[in-house]
Amino acid sequence: MAASASLSMRFPAGLFDPERIRLCCGILLAIEISVFLFMAAGTHGLIVPLPKPTSTDFVSFYAAGRLADAGTPELAYDQAAHYAAEQRSTQVGIEYNFFYYPPTFLLLCAGIAHLPYIVAFLVFETGTLLFYLLVARHILGDRYSAILVPLLAFPPVLWTLGLGQNALLTAGLFGSATLLVDRRPAVAGVLFGALCYKPHFALLVPVALAAGGHWRAFVATFASAAALCLLSLSVFGWEVWRDYLAAAAASPAVYQSGRISFTGFINPFGAVLLLGGTSTMAYWVQAVTILAAAAFVAYVWRRGLSLPIRAATLAAATLAALPVALFYDLMLAAIATAWLLRADGRYRLAEWEKIVLAGLFLLTLNPRSFSEILHLPTGPFVTLGFITFVVMHVVRGKATVASPVDWESVHQEPSSIQITTGRQ
Repeated sequence: MAASASLSMRFPAGLFDPERIRLCCGILLAIEISVFLFMAAGTHGLIVPLPKPTSTDFVSFYAAGRLADAGTPELAYDQAAHYAAEQRSTQVGIEYNFFYYPPTFLLLCAGIAHLPYIVAFLVFETGTLLFYLLVARHILGDRYSAILVPLLAFPPVLWTLGLGQNALLTAGLFGSATLLVDRRPAVAGVLFGALCYKPHFALLVPVALAAGGHWRAFVATFASAAALCLLSLSVFGWEVWRDYLAAAAASPAVYQSGRISFTGFINPFGAVLLLGGTSTMAYWVQAVTILAAAAFVAYVWRRGLSLPIRAATLAAATLAALPVALFYDLMLAAIATAWLLRADGRYRLAEWEKIVLAGLFLLTLNPRSFSEILHLPTGPFVTLGFITFVVMHVVRGKATVASPVDWESVHQEPSSIQITTGRQ
């Protein structure tokens, strides 16, 4: 405690007061939006002519949905047919975007594919963004619109939107499930089960629920996932699942080949490959990380610590344990951070701790470019930073065992959650 106190004394009081946070995040958001618009214009050839057409990752989802609508969902896992569908949806000559999602995601893709491509893109990204913002505000317990500025300024938000990815949907499902796990366990389980569209994001969920004795949520999670799988099976047939499993089995060769730049990875697997390690070394390091993350989650949830600490632990540990994780998946770090700041309403973060969080925040601006410049795995370093931050709160004893009364009092007084207050 003395060491942390001496560190906090080095920083001026009020360094992270609410007004300063909002101002800095507002400036950052304005810069990000400007860069985002500039890149979008460049991507569409509005600045200089492009040597070849470009697209976003969303075209992969849309093309798969179009194939499903056409009565050939199995072709979503045939790369030649899927690529042809991507080009029909956008332009001939775009770079191929892989589709390794299970048929449960095809249900959603088929739904949005009824819309024109640009409309589908806007509906999907806007809808998932609003979902994420709603969940994050509830986690923080902040009803005021001013909180939207820091939430939107988190760089992976714009990366997700710009790339047409689904990380906002994943963060929303994960965050809402943790938000409800104590009060509405069955609903939380349904939301956790919906993560079966990206099943590796639910890797540690059964560990947490079993260790914490949340058996209603545990059963609901598996029931929800099973129901979605059966629904996709009845709609698309067994052949689609067979083709998906074959495609998924072949996907590791793509990720370890370098076809997807190692600078974009944020897990230990990517760090080993970026540093020149072999794929065998990368798999072993990732396997050890998964076991360590599972043990940590089990320990925290078994002790019955407060919900903010349990939820932050699960989110941060999942980020480290993901077998495949790219820089836009850092949206899960936003959920972990929101829960840590929720805990700040009771435990208070020191000024130096907030500076560490701010540093991690800034590193998410462009992990790929930072990795190329520094020749270091920036994304995995950010992931390690978040999980280390959570471990510190558990080890230092800040995470006391929660009582239902304590949590409800925090839940009902959102104005008491000040993300920038000093230590008690």
